[in-house]
Amino acid sequence: MAHQTYFGQGGWTWYTGSSSWFYKAGIEYILGLKIRSGNLSISPCIPSTWEEYSIRYEYGTSIYNIKVTNKSKQEPNVVKSFKVNGEEIEEKEIKLIDNGRIYEIEVEL
Repeated sequence: MAHQTYFGQGGWTWYTGSSSWFYKAGIEYILGLKIRSGNLSISPCIPSTWEEYSIRYEYGTSIYNIKVTNKSKQEPNVVKSFKVNGEEIEEKEIKLIDNGRIYEIEVEL
């Protein structure tokens, strides 16, 4: 009965690698927060019923408060506006800076 030796141990994948993949999928692919080469961008894939959500991201001593509003309620989501401290950013991404400041990012879909 060797097959019963590991009976009930399938849950261990949740304590190891699988949970981190679900976390990554939620943050990067649903909420759309992506950090690449020190740049922050937002490209969400959320349901049309979500009106808004927010993320607090810490980079060193800096804090990035991100608020995403889904006014268009369209799927797929398209970023229409990307503002940092009230200033429109055409590239729709910013370079992360570790300077102890607080940044307010507003993303409108």
